[in-house]
Parts: sequence; structure tokens; C-alpha cells
Amino acid sequence: MLLWSEGIGKGMAVGVLAAAAIGSTAAPQALAAPAGQWEVVGSAAGTEGLDPVLAVAYTLAENAAHAEDVPLWINSGHRGYAEQQAMWEDGIATYGSPEEARRWVLPPEESTHVAGQAVDVGPQEGAQWLREHGNRWGLCLTYANEWWHFEVATVPGGACPTPRTDASER
Repeated sequence: MLLWSEGIGKGMAVGVLAAAAIGSTAAPQALAAPAGQWEVVGSAAGTEGLDPVLAVAYTLAENAAHAEDVPLWINSGHRGYAEQQAMWEDGIATYGSPEEARRWVLPPEESTHVAGQAVDVGPQEGAQWLREHGNRWGLCLTYANEWWHFEVATVPGGACPTPRTDASER
């Protein structure tokens, strides 16, 4: 799949090649070039195991944030089933019940992190920048109570949906 995004830099066109989406086992790569000269930009740290579209969208967003001297990084991306199960059990112990825990953490079979479809980012300054600009790559804040949690939730350049109150609404 080839996606296009405008506005990374003056006179720069950006293409996104999600290699896995076209049948390759290669890692997704972000491509950027002025006036038809393409170069591989690479993938951002922490994108391993993510859905290829999310990996590329986040990589492009992080590159743009850094170009504006905004700190942005992935604190947590893809999680294995066992890691999410441990987080779920810890959440129940911390919040006292599965119902309360669901506001902050989901069981592995429901987690978008286990599916490779979510990233938790930091610091808060970078997350705020991503909330304001992430829709350029389809990235949106998913939960109102988690300023750090982003997913691909629109087409590049589209409007982000209103965040859910918390994960219990998933």
C-alpha cells in the first residue's frame, strides 16, 4: 500500500510504503523525497511488532515532531499476550475490580497493544503535539483519560473521532 502525506517540509512529498501490506515480509519503511527523489527514512524506535500502517504513520509523525524540536518517543508499543495479562492482573489488584481496571488496562484478548495497533507515547509535550498534528498521518488520541495512547483512527488528513472516555468503552 502506498499512502501520501503533505506538509512534512516545504516542497517535500512523502510516501508511505507498508511492505507487509503488499505481501512482503520486510519491515515497513517511510519514504520521503523532494521532487521525485526517494530515500528510505527508516522506522522509529519502538515500532517493532506494530501493524505496518501504524508503524509508518508513527515514524513519519515522530520525524516531523523532531524537525520542530518537539520530543516524542514510544514508551510502549506492541505487547505480548503474557505481558498484557500481567498488566491486566496488576490493574485488577491496583483498582480493586475488573470493572475499575478496565478504565486503564484491558485483558490481552481485547488490547490493541497486543494486536500491534496502539502506541503509548511520551513525554506529555510530545503527546500534546501528536494530538494536535497526528491526524496528518491518521493518528488519534483514543481515550480521554490517557493522554499518551494513540491509534490509527482516521485516514491521513481526516478528522479524528472524539476520544472515548476510557478503555472500558471499547
